[in-house]
Amino acid sequence: MFAAIASMICIQLGLAASVGLFDSVGPSGAVSLRLACAAVLLLALVRPRPRDFTRASILATVALGVVTGCMTLAFMAAVARLPLGTASALEFLGPLAVAAFRGRRATVLWPVLAGAGVLLLTEPWHGRTDPAGVGFALAAAACWAGYILLTQRVGDQVSGYAGLAVSTAVAGLVASAVAGPSVAAGLTWPLLAAGFGLAVLLAVVPFSLEMYALRKLTAGAFGTLMSLEPAIALVVGGVLLHQAPGPLAVLGVALVVAAGVGAARTGSRAVGSQRPAVGEVQPPTGDDSVTGRTVEPAGAGHVPAGDR
Repeated sequence: MFAAIASMICIQLGLAASVGLFDSVGPSGAVSLRLACAAVLLLALVRPRPRDFTRASILATVALGVVTGCMTLAFMAAVARLPLGTASALEFLGPLAVAAFRGRRATVLWPVLAGAGVLLLTEPWHGRTDPAGVGFALAAAACWAGYILLTQRVGDQVSGYAGLAVSTAVAGLVASAVAGPSVAAGLTWPLLAAGFGLAVLLAVVPFSLEMYALRKLTAGAFGTLMSLEPAIALVVGGVLLHQAPGPLAVLGVALVVAAGVGAARTGSRAVGSQRPAVGEVQPPTGDDSVTGRTVEPAGAGHVPAGDR
């Protein structure tokens, strides 16, 4: 439990720290720098080989990388315009949508709760919330929904961490195509050090913590814990970025969290729906339909949903 919570805290701390790079390289530049550094680290550590992939799995991995890059770019653009807690809660609608449509016991309660939370977070009747920021956050939510489905497929088909390393490299290429030239022109050693630091804080450390947590917790317990992420984002945004939320925003985040907890407890993937990874006989496993993280025995192929 503590490992999963520590992972979420690392991610939100990393996102808050990324805001400090906006003045130097902009939101898309911060994404490009971080993903490129994460790709270098993971490729060096994992060293994926062509034999780790089939034609279908490499296509799924590349698609996962494209979606990851788009998701991260859209989310950082939202964070540049909205409080961190609001952006995280809006992005969490993606996993909630997947859980609502794929849950074993279909219910409209969780989408209704989440929708009410979004209304309280954005307060459209006042017109104070940046509509572009909301649009970017909702685009990130849509990408996260696709990310979950692709993560499940890659986790089923690719053994070990090779899928994570390759998809992160593709995500880095996508982000670099958007902002790479501008970042390269102004790249300094302090910026490069910051990029590698954020890559560790937002990718390597959370990934390790999640792997440990997934081996100790059930899918429902892990999904319930991950539903706390918007609330953690609200606290980190308030403490580090001085983004003091109003009472309606706090209530809105609480409703989104409650919807996530409910969806995590009512939605799960059918046991035995996974296919063995390349060259591997894999026992049936389960996953959490809210976060898309696959719960597997130690040593099984796994691609976490984590880099935002």
